[in-house]
Amino acid sequence: MSLIEQIDKDYIAAYKAKDDVKKAVLRHLKTAIKNRMVDGGGEVTDEDVLDLVAKQIKQRKDAIEQYESAGRPELAEKEAVEIVALSGYMPPELSSEELEAAVEKAIAELGASSIKDMGKVMQAITAAHKGQFDGKVLSGLVRSRLS
Repeated sequence: MSLIEQIDKDYIAAYKAKDDVKKAVLRHLKTAIKNRMVDGGGEVTDEDVLDLVAKQIKQRKDAIEQYESAGRPELAEKEAVEIVALSGYMPPELSSEELEAAVEKAIAELGASSIKDMGKVMQAITAAHKGQFDGKVLSGLVRSRLS
């Protein structure tokens, strides 16, 4: 079953269960998928859907930071619940040990020795483990290893 089919199935289940939060999140995701189909002019792959889910999770994390700095914890809580609903469609995140091992492996394979090689290392890890880590964490880890 493709990711789009799973999202459609989950949307129907949320609709029947009257789960308004999940229904709204999935409706927004389905709209983003349809927009990608129209913009791209064709089929949307599971990888495209994962990109969209990751983008929506990032938007919600940014919103949480803004709400917390504005003193609106109830809105931050709502965004956190939406992140949980979206996270079910992402592959499991790498543990810090697995991410460190991936960084060490990429540095060794590429022969990276300076901060100038950071982009190559980041690109190699992203290609191998797309959607399984936080970019800020990876960036800090690679930077500390190469400096």
